[in-house]
Amino acid sequence: MELKGRVIARGVANGIALVSSDPISFLGGVDPLTGKIIERGHAIEGETVSGKILVFPRGKGSTVGSYVLYRMKKAGTAPAGILNSETETIVAIGAIIAAIPLVDKLNMDPILAIKTGQHVIMQNEVILVE
Repeated sequence: MELKGRVIARGVANGIALVSSDPISFLGGVDPLTGKIIERGHAIEGETVSGKILVFPRGKGSTVGSYVLYRMKKAGTAPAGILNSETETIVAIGAIIAAIPLVDKLNMDPILAIKTGQHVIMQNEVILVE
């Protein structure tokens, strides 16, 4: 399947999809040292985002979340790429400063179109799902 969307942070990435129906807060919702989702009751609580193509509707929380994404990139615990239904400034800035490919506003809702465990290749605005 091929999807297309709006590029927020250009780049190429590939990996296994981790899909959440819940928004994600990188400040307090993700452990930057391990990449694990630690927010209690979150749809993917306990899962690790490191090296995955992280698919979620949008970010939430403090603007410090942008810097948490950057810290994760430096620590090697960041997602390989991010797909949002519609991103917001916290995740957008974090992805840009950390050089993590980010695409949103795809021609199909990524939360419904992509399943956890599928292989995803991000090539700027083109998303290939295997």
